[in-house]
Amino acid sequence: MKLSEQQLERYSRNILLKEVGPSGQKKILDARVLIVGAGGLGSPAALYLAAAGVGTIGIVDSDVVELNNLQRQIIHFSKDVGKDKTISAKEKIEAINPDVKAIAIKKRLSAENIAELIADYDFVIDGSDNFPTKFLVNDACYFQEKPFSHAGILRFFGQTMTYVPEKACYRCIFNSPPPPGAVPTCQEAGILGAVAGILGAIQAAEALKFILGVGELLTNKLLVMDAYCMDFRTIDIQRDPKCPLCGNEPTITCLIEHEQAECRI
Repeated sequence: MKLSEQQLERYSRNILLKEVGPSGQKKILDARVLIVGAGGLGSPAALYLAAAGVGTIGIVDSDVVELNNLQRQIIHFSKDVGKDKTISAKEKIEAINPDVKAIAIKKRLSAENIAELIADYDFVIDGSDNFPTKFLVNDACYFQEKPFSHAGILRFFGQTMTYVPEKACYRCIFNSPPPPGAVPTCQEAGILGAVAGILGAIQAAEALKFILGVGELLTNKLLVMDAYCMDFRTIDIQRDPKCPLCGNEPTITCLIEHEQAECRI
């Protein structure tokens, strides 16, 4: 595929990068990325991936836009309150870039459907807001050898890591979900909206680097952000031989769904 004159202009700042160039831009246009959750993390990730020209972006979410979402979920506007998040996100993605095909998937991820949903994508971005979904995405990507970016946010804090086959998975760090009540949700403790924006943008950058095959990914690393003190630190991690999923003697051999703790508000 030869880039059109309009595409050469649209993606000129990408193409100027020696790590991208016309051939790299073609890779981006051919890529398929699935975003789990059209919320605080998925919103900025989707916008940046669409602007970069990722050819197909799938958005999985079962919720509708609520007024309290607008403080951080920047892909949704006031007029979208009450609309399916996937439809709202699809509309913005396609408005930003007509080169991009956005696929709205209004579903709750489950052990029964996740394998089929992620099968056709090159990279998965986990923008979910609950532990059961994060562990489900990790496990499904491990079984299907799909690379994915994890991120989690709360108050002024965030963390992110990238998984690729043979590297440490999410369970190597967090063996299983915390017990109910041990960790508050954003609905209970709050979140500074800009924190979601920063972490979601990092997730988009990780996806683009993977597509291009350039740079160093956040594999075997956990990037931790403290926006209150504006401090970033990277913690080196390794695949855990005792990991219940990817360890030497795994005890998790099929997809399981952990119970979601009820929000106390």
